[in-house]
Amino acid sequence: MQFEGAVIREQNVTFAVVIVKKHIIDNRLEADRTMRGFAPAFPDMPIVLMAQDRHGRPTYYGRPDLSRFMAEVSLRAVAWKRFTLN
Repeated sequence: MQFEGAVIREQNVTFAVVIVKKHIIDNRLEADRTMRGFAPAFPDMPIVLMAQDRHGRPTYYGRPDLSRFMAEVSLRAVAWKRFTLN
């Protein structure tokens, strides 16, 4: 499976951001299951999920401090890349 994401290093914390569909973030159980599914791609890293609404506004789900941090970061400033998870 291929997906878009980024690895962010900020203030001695390294974490992953993964782009998902909005309905995943809207359902807490689905979001938690999705985060566990991406864990093998990012060993020992917290994962934050990001989805955009129809206007392109991002919403984040994950560790509260990391989600708040990402809410302040421009999406254009993130070095997005394609990952593969088998």
